[in-house]
Amino acid sequence: MTELLPIFGVLIPIFGILAGIIIPVSAFIWLYHEQKNKNKTIIEIAKHMDDPSKAEKFLHILDERKKEPIDYRRGGVITTFVGIGLYFFGFIAMGSFLEGIGLLVGTIGIGSIIAGYLYPNTSEELTNAVEKFEEK
Repeated sequence: MTELLPIFGVLIPIFGILAGIIIPVSAFIWLYHEQKNKNKTIIEIAKHMDDPSKAEKFLHILDERKKEPIDYRRGGVITTFVGIGLYFFGFIAMGSFLEGIGLLVGTIGIGSIIAGYLYPNTSEELTNAVEKFEEK
């Protein structure tokens, strides 16, 4: 039994390193093939349709991209609370290094919130900003 311990002592770090490489690569490959199959399906459907406008409707239905701009305020709030969580985790269990990381992440989140208010991103906010500027 004691003869196997040195082997496990070497294999565990190797498997840890390989898992850190294999998991992201396999996720990228999976996403690539998923998107590739969607595009092939759309092309096959479009070939067998009589009306090309229906093919455009399918494209809009299957298009998963966001049409709205990025909301920096929402992302900033999430990032701020992740930073607060990291800070308390470091304060309670891990030490001052993780506290510093938590403060850094929280500060980045606060900066994102401020950027969200400085740079309006929805069409209504842009319209209001333009109207305020034109009034001056």
